[in-house]
Amino acid sequence: MKEIDKKIYKNSNIHNTLHDIWKNRMIYTLLLPGIIWYAIFAYGPMVGLTLAFKTYKASLGIWKSPWCGFENYVYVFRDPAFIDSVWKTLKINLGRILFTFPAPIILALLLNEIRSPAYKKTVQTIVTFPNFLSWVVVSSIMISFLSINGPINGVISKFLGKHINFLGNERTFIPMLYITEIWKSTGWFAIIYLSAISGIDQAQYEAAEIDGASRMQNIFYITLPNIMPTIIVMFILTMGNVMSAGFDQIFNISNAAVRDISETLDMYIYRVTFQSAPDFSFSTAVSLFRAVLNMLMLLIADRGAKLMGGDGLIG
Repeated sequence: MKEIDKKIYKNSNIHNTLHDIWKNRMIYTLLLPGIIWYAIFAYGPMVGLTLAFKTYKASLGIWKSPWCGFENYVYVFRDPAFIDSVWKTLKINLGRILFTFPAPIILALLLNEIRSPAYKKTVQTIVTFPNFLSWVVVSSIMISFLSINGPINGVISKFLGKHINFLGNERTFIPMLYITEIWKSTGWFAIIYLSAISGIDQAQYEAAEIDGASRMQNIFYITLPNIMPTIIVMFILTMGNVMSAGFDQIFNISNAAVRDISETLDMYIYRVTFQSAPDFSFSTAVSLFRAVLNMLMLLIADRGAKLMGGDGLIG
């Protein structure tokens, strides 16, 4: 009887689902192009991840290349450069979260306090513009300004009598990454928080004004608590990208002098794939490992957000 009840319950669920889909068929029709796009360009290429468990031979192609199980991962974890690249990636990108993640929040709070609409739009346009520059352009600007013969060193030499090799010095390279990341992306991400701020009920501010609250009290007791769900979502998404963020930046800014601290996991994959004898099975294995780490970071961040009273992303 229990098995019959389960079958009836299952069939009723399927029937209800199909009925809901037919009832909302126009909405599903609008979703169809997006679903097709994701199926072809996002999920389809995942077939290539099988290379992580194969010995790739170009003459045989992906499908006919022989399976080798976890042999590629044996070689991956035997490589000291791989282990070093994992720790370097964590060090750089966790520092990136610590120093660059709060910057858009602070900027959005400051922009929200500007009373002149014209001035506010002007400032927002200025701070958002760098986001539209590619890292190739930004790196060219950095190299020009921070080189030994650049204007920054020209000013420093007048006061200190010496030059500072900003991009060729291991002690200054990582801080330069954070500074340029803040300059380039803060204005763009601040738009997200400004949108969240614009949705706050103005009656809360009016009530606080009647109670004599200062502007700082408004920020800490009204604005920040109301945009906290947005902050949590952005933090979870950032944690889900912690093992792969910053490749374009580091690739364009790094040089041989700072290779010991700049070879992140993505740079390691690039070097293994394109700067030595190509081994696509090996590099795919490393890429899959990176994706799994990103997923674990996202799940940990999501769980942490729920433990702290947030909603998280995953049900």
